[in-house]
Amino acid sequence: MMKKMSIPTSKISLVLFLCQIISALDVPLDSKLLEDLSQPPTITQQSPKDYIVDPRENIVIQCEAKGKPPPSFSWTRNGTHFDIDKDAQVTMKPNSGTLVINIMNGGKAEAYEGVYQCTARNERGAAISNNIVIRPSRSPLWTKEKLEPNHVREGDSLVLHCRPPVGLPPPIIFWMDNAFQRLPQSERVSQGLNGDLYFSNVQPEDTREDYICYARFNHTQTIQQKQPISVKVLSMDSLNDTIAANLSDTDIYGAKPVTERQPVLLTPTGSTSTKVELRGNVLLLECIAAGLPTPVIRWIKEGGELPANRTFFENFKKTLKIIDVSEADSGNYKCIARNTLGSVHHVISVTVKAAPYWITAPRNLVLSPGEDGTLICRANGNPKPSISWLANGVPIAIAPEDPSRKVDGDTIIFSHVQERSSAVYQCNASNEYGYLLANAFVNVLAEPPRILTPANKLYQVIADSPALLDCAYFGSPKPEIEWFKGVKGSILRGNEYVFHDNGTLEIPVAQKNSAGTYTCVARNELGKIQNEVQLEVKDPTMIIKQPEYKVIQRYGQVSFECIIKHDSTLLPTVTWLKDNDELPDDERFLVGKDNLTIMNVTDKDDGTYTCIVNTTLDSVSASAVLTVVARPNPPFDLELTGQLERSIDLSWIPGDENNSPITSFVIEYEDALHEPGVWHYQTEVPGTQTTVQLKLSPYVNYSFRVIAVNKIGRSQPSEPSEQYLTKSASPDENPANVQGIGSEPDNLVITWEPLKGFQSNGPGLQYKVSWRQKDVDDEWTSVIVANVSKYIVSGTPTFVPYEVKVQALNDLGYAPEPSEVIGHSGEDLPMVAPGNVQVHVINSTLAKVHWDPVPLKSVRGHLQGYKIYYWKVQSLSRRSRRHVEKKILTFRGNKTFGMLPGLEPYSSYKLNVRVVNGKGEGPASPDKAFKTPEGVPSSPSFLKITNPTLDSLTLEWGSPTHPNGVLTSYTLKFQPINNTHELGPLIEIRIPANESSLILKNLNYSTRYKFYFNAQTSVGSGSQITEEAVTIMDEAMASRQVDIATQGWFIGLMCAVALLILILLIVCFIRRNKGGKYPVKEKEDAHADPEIQPMKEDDGTFGEYRSLESDAEDHKPLKKGSRTPSDRTVKKEDSDDSLVDYGEGVNGQFNEDGSFIGQYSGKKEKEPAEGNESSEAPSPVNAMNSFV
Repeated sequence: MMKKMSIPTSKISLVLFLCQIISALDVPLDSKLLEDLSQPPTITQQSPKDYIVDPRENIVIQCEAKGKPPPSFSWTRNGTHFDIDKDAQVTMKPNSGTLVINIMNGGKAEAYEGVYQCTARNERGAAISNNIVIRPSRSPLWTKEKLEPNHVREGDSLVLHCRPPVGLPPPIIFWMDNAFQRLPQSERVSQGLNGDLYFSNVQPEDTREDYICYARFNHTQTIQQKQPISVKVLSMDSLNDTIAANLSDTDIYGAKPVTERQPVLLTPTGSTSTKVELRGNVLLLECIAAGLPTPVIRWIKEGGELPANRTFFENFKKTLKIIDVSEADSGNYKCIARNTLGSVHHVISVTVKAAPYWITAPRNLVLSPGEDGTLICRANGNPKPSISWLANGVPIAIAPEDPSRKVDGDTIIFSHVQERSSAVYQCNASNEYGYLLANAFVNVLAEPPRILTPANKLYQVIADSPALLDCAYFGSPKPEIEWFKGVKGSILRGNEYVFHDNGTLEIPVAQKNSAGTYTCVARNELGKIQNEVQLEVKDPTMIIKQPEYKVIQRYGQVSFECIIKHDSTLLPTVTWLKDNDELPDDERFLVGKDNLTIMNVTDKDDGTYTCIVNTTLDSVSASAVLTVVARPNPPFDLELTGQLERSIDLSWIPGDENNSPITSFVIEYEDALHEPGVWHYQTEVPGTQTTVQLKLSPYVNYSFRVIAVNKIGRSQPSEPSEQYLTKSASPDENPANVQGIGSEPDNLVITWEPLKGFQSNGPGLQYKVSWRQKDVDDEWTSVIVANVSKYIVSGTPTFVPYEVKVQALNDLGYAPEPSEVIGHSGEDLPMVAPGNVQVHVINSTLAKVHWDPVPLKSVRGHLQGYKIYYWKVQSLSRRSRRHVEKKILTFRGNKTFGMLPGLEPYSSYKLNVRVVNGKGEGPASPDKAFKTPEGVPSSPSFLKITNPTLDSLTLEWGSPTHPNGVLTSYTLKFQPINNTHELGPLIEIRIPANESSLILKNLNYSTRYKFYFNAQTSVGSGSQITEEAVTIMDEAMASRQVDIATQGWFIGLMCAVALLILILLIVCFIRRNKGGKYPVKEKEDAHADPEIQPMKEDDGTFGEYRSLESDAEDHKPLKKGSRTPSDRTVKKEDSDDSLVDYGEGVNGQFNEDGSFIGQYSGKKEKEPAEGNESSEAPSPVNAMNSFV
């Protein structure tokens, strides 16, 4: 069973309706279809019911209609036929019913005033227009009148009447002066709805002679001007002067001064009035009052509230405006005028009437022969409108009979209609305030099915979204619609499809498998037709990397990413928006393929950035917010309050925090009296605080500034506050850092840190300096000095303690009593050297020195410590003197011993000790000599290995640079190194100390040896030096190897080996490509060849190269080459078929499964240098080539 539902308006793309009808049959607006179908006339355009025309221009009365066949047009004027052909000034446009009345060529608009109605007729019926009332606009002149000047007493009310001429439409009124400037209006002076100018009370400044009322007639674009009105306001002073001039001296005269008056309504008059307004119009109620002071107007609705969102106050609240009024707005509205002396009110009873308005307008009806239908015409109004019907413009009561038609009040019922039942019906709803006229046709058609959707139309949708496949159709009777998928598919049914009444097939959730060909079939009793459409389902567009929230500092750079994924057949376009608007036209905005970059970011770049991706089928978007942060703006509006002698309150207003919260405020001050232009830190308060109480010092001319701080940094300082000068006072504090230190043996220098300017507390800052010798019953000696920082006391004993104090004072008094400090007079050099100096040698490099301390009195100053001077006299092993370099070690405090590290073994030293004070060093103690014992020697200065032969090497060496004693012997140890870099047995030889060379014999030829060499004293062995060397090859074997290398059979063998290797590599490559693994490791384990096992160290093998035999199983990794002798000889027994003969080395790489994947490549090694450094040996090929 097909599921049917009404298609939503938003989903109708190609199917439009000619009209909405109470029937199953709709007529689409298809141009080809309409060309073939008969249709009664329909009025499509007409002039307004009340048509005011410009009398200077041609009159155009519109009447357009459509129908099939095309309708003909006729007009009535004032209820009778209007014969256009008899009036040369009137023409009708071709294929139209629009009349053009030629006024510009001699016609007069007044002659054509009247009520016009248009009729459009064809063989199917007749439609009529509204009654169109034609009236030419009028802008008459003001009638001439003599206007007397208005003399008004100050404070009285006044009304200047405009009384504009009656025009059509009514003119717009405004007041101006001779200079064409609008007169100012206020609560006191304002214009009423009737155009009059009202003065609640006049003032002397209202005196003028050019109050002019203007009337503007918009239709004719003309402005009419009234004669100027003169107003003279009589003030009380001038009025008294006038009265005095007309009275004798004996008369009592004097006008009363301006008196205040209660409010009186100027308009409307009385206490109540009525007002009728039509539904949907604007309701305007007005109250203007006189009084002194000027009254204030207030509006209320009795028994209800003024309607919200529709109520407005104009003309200084003197006019109440309610838009779009309805019957619910009826009621009593009260205006209240009030001033300080009282109030007055007026009640306006409002009744809202209504011209007819539609509840259900009749709709066109398209029926098939034999069908039933209804036309409904329902309207409302106040009073209730009457309903009347016409058929083809004729009252239905006198229209031709139609047996299928029955009138029932506001409804016409049709039963079993036939083609002759086609007609146009008019419904007229009218009451005393207006009428409504609607045309609705009944069209009876018999048509076979037609499909209006183009054949093979392609529909493209996004997966998982609805797909709407159109099948716009027409037929009478209404055809039945069926859908099939594919050319030979079965009829579509089920909940996965929705079948709409207009023929549209909806697939609510289209999937990829929904794509294909769909066939729509339309059939009725007169025929059958079908149409195919295509559906493609595309992948949705997605933003796989969306822009992210960014916080950036001002003038920085920021980027938003927008990476998308889309169907390959769709072409996406990416658009960036800022705050839902286009990006600014600024070269700083760089739009890339998948990003947006903003250079040199400013505050105005702050906002929401949206990436919108559009294709022809879908649209996706993603947004991110950019927050631009910066240092705060400086605070402003600094204010000082609560001024006291020692405190003041400072408040300020924070500047813009620039999207980064203010964390604190720093308050700084300037002392314009002592340090103008220099700002000092005062305090810091949290960022939530905007006021602080500051402590002040006397005698300072303060000004303050505030700096805001956020995470980005500090703001610029605020503007300085006003200055505040505190009163003077005696100092609160004394100088700091008071010291008494003698600079000479007979003086005492007293120093202190002077007070800063703001610490002086007043003018005349000075210091009272006092001193006396400690532990002696002396009186204080005092002196007052200027604002300085030191005072020198002369003639003091050497290095005696003194009590010292410094007190600040100014013109207003002394600071509190200062605290005392202990100082000393000047020091002198110590007089006594340390005694009983003893040296204890701990080992060959360390000694301990002891001495007796000197008496403290002999130090004559602050004991700082002792210094030991020591120097090496000579080395006992060499017995040669050298330049004496003294060394000094200082020991702080009252020490009596010290350690001497870093001594040289087996040497003779001397030392002395001196005491040190602040003045310098005392005399030295007598020199004390001591010796250090022997130590182990340093390594020999060099070891050189020369003259290599087949079985011998010559060793030469140098004695240790530092023997550190008497050398007793040398020890030589050596051992061979085999091809795998393994060490052989170690051989040791003891050599007399007087030897400097040695020849080692009976060595293996072409063998590398490692040597270890050191020296000994009686204490032990010193550090060793190592070297390596190689014996050479036998010349005969080298010659034979060269001969073999030049033989043809040897060259052929090497070529065969190379070819075999190439074949094996190709086989490996093929097997690898087929996914197999080459089982090298397994074959190595299963076929161990004794000929390619690691060589022993004495078997004469040159290196660690392995022999590659022709056996296909032996694919084994090639090892790195070993070392060769320095003379490049090669042993005779080396393998002749080694790959080394074809290059300088072998590098191979292997997979985890052992498969060979590498290449052969050469690698040169460095030559040995003088036999002192070991090096990689050259390849055998190079060795052989050297003999060629």
